Amino acid sequence: MPALPAVPDALTVRPLSPDDATAVAELLGAAEALDDTGEFPDADDIAEEWTGWGVDPARDGVAVTAADGALAAYAVVSASPTFRGSYRIHLDGRVHPDRRGRGIGAALLGWELARGTEVHAERHPEVPAQLVVSVTGTQSGLERLVERSGLTAERWYRTMERPLTDLPEAREVPGVQFVPFSWGRDDEVRRAHNAAFTEHHGSSERDAESWQRLFTGSRAFRPDLSVLAVADGAVAGYLLAYVYEADTRARGYREVVLGQIGVLSGARGRGLASAMIGESLRAAAAQDCRTAALDVDSDNVTGALRLYESLGFGTVRTRVAWSLPLPPVAAG
Repeated sequence: MPALPAVPDALTVRPLSPDDATAVAELLGAAEALDDTGEFPDADDIAEEWTGWGVDPARDGVAVTAADGALAAYAVVSASPTFRGSYRIHLDGRVHPDRRGRGIGAALLGWELARGTEVHAERHPEVPAQLVVSVTGTQSGLERLVERSGLTAERWYRTMERPLTDLPEAREVPGVQFVPFSWGRDDEVRRAHNAAFTEHHGSSERDAESWQRLFTGSRAFRPDLSVLAVADGAVAGYLLAYVYEADTRARGYREVVLGQIGVLSGARGRGLASAMIGESLRAAAAQDCRTAALDVDSDNVTGALRLYESLGFGTVRTRVAWSLPLPPVAAG
C-alpha cells in the first residue's frame, strides 16, 4: 500500500474504515449542491457498493479528517472482479466543498494512482490495465486535475430522464412474451447479459457471485419493475430496474432507474428493447414512481441513444471517463 498522502496542516490522513460509510454519505450529500451528480446515497448504499466491488477500505481507501474528527475528504480504489481485455480500475473520492482549493484532491489522486497501479500488479499483472476516473460535466476542477495528472478523456456518457406521463402503449412482438423478472430465471438472465454485452466498451462477463453482488442482489433491485422478453421458452432480452430509496428521501419523489438492458443478437431488430422499456415504465408509474432514468454510452454500438430519445428520454447530465493505460507487468 502506498504511503499516506500529505495534506495541509490541521488535517489528518488515515486508512478508510467500514465505519466511515455514514460520514462518506454525509460528505456526498453536502457536495451534491455543487457537484450535481444526481445521486444521494445513504450509509447502507455506500457499504453495499464497497462490498459489491470487493473494496477493502483499509487497503483501498484513505480518509482525511479535521481536528474534530469530521471527514474532510476520502478516496477509494476499486476494480471489477471480472473483466474482458483490459483490467479497469476505478478511482473515486470527494473533497468537502469547504475544503476545496487547498491541494487535497491532488494529494488523494496521487495516492489513488499509486494504489491503482498496485492493484493491477497484485491481481492481474498479466494483462494491460486502465486507471479510470469518472468526471461529471459540472466537476470542472476535477477535470483539470485529472488532465494535469496525465489521464485522457476516453468515453462519453449521458444520464437521461423522462417523466412517467404520456407513456408508450403496450406493443406485441410475435412469438415473444414480456413478463416480470422471476428468481428462477436469475442465472439465465446473467448468461443472457454476458452474451448480449460482448461488444460493449468496458463490459465484463459476470460470474454468479459478482452478478448477485452488483445487480440482482442489490437492495435497490426491483424484480416487479424488471422485464424479461421470453421467446420459445428462453430469455431473449431483459431489463433490470432499481429504485434507490435514499434518493427518494432526498428528492421527495420516487424514480425508477433502468439499469441493465440487453437483447441477444439473434433477437435484435424486432423491437424487444422498446417494448421492455415501455412495460417497465408503465409498471413503475403504477408503483408511484414519478420519473425514469438511465445511463447510456454515447458511442453504444447498438444505437441505444437513438432508441432512448425516441421513447421520450432527454439528457440531463453528462459524464466523461478519463483513463491512464498501464502495460502488463513484466514477468518476475
